[in-house]
Amino acid sequence: MAGPKRFFRAWCLIGCMGFVLAAMPWSAAAQTTQTGASGLPVPRFVSLKSDRVNVRIGPSREHDIAWTFVQAGLPVEIIQEFENWRRIRDWEGKEGWVFHSLLSGRRTALVTPWEQDNRTPLRARSRSDADIVAELEPFVLASITECAGGWCRVNGENYDGWLDQTRLFGVYPDELID
Repeated sequence: MAGPKRFFRAWCLIGCMGFVLAAMPWSAAAQTTQTGASGLPVPRFVSLKSDRVNVRIGPSREHDIAWTFVQAGLPVEIIQEFENWRRIRDWEGKEGWVFHSLLSGRRTALVTPWEQDNRTPLRARSRSDADIVAELEPFVLASITECAGGWCRVNGENYDGWLDQTRLFGVYPDELID
C-alpha cells in the first residue's frame, strides 16, 4: 500500500507547486507584456546610451556593481522597472539594474551572438530568395530601421539590408518596428 500513498503525496506536491508557481511574479503566466512605472511596456528592448554603463545587483547606487558594459549601442531587454531603475537582461541572459538615463529607446541588435562561426546573409529585400548583399559575422552590432513579416532592415558602417528576424538579439519574434 506504500504505492498509493506515494502517488497521492506526489499529486499533492505537484498541485501545491503549481499554485505557488502561478502566484510568483516571474512565472510563465506572468511573462506577458505589462506597463512599467515609466508607462512603457515591460518587457521591451532598448540600447545602451553610453560607452560605460555600470550594472548593479540592486536598484540603487548603494548596491555593488556586478559588471560594466563598455560599448554604447548594445541591445538589452528591460524586464522590470523600479522608480528610475531598470532591470535589464543581456544576450547571455545575465541580469542586473541600470539607471534609466543610461538607456536609449534607439533600437539596435546583435547578429547571432549565440553562434561562433556562421555568417548571416544580408539580403537586398525582405525575402529569402533576394540577392545577398553581404554576410555578417556573429556579434555585429546593427541599427534597426524597421521589422515586418519576420525580416528586419538593419544598417551599420558599410552595410544596409534585410536580415531574418530570428538571427537577431534585440527584437522579439514577429515584432513590428516602423
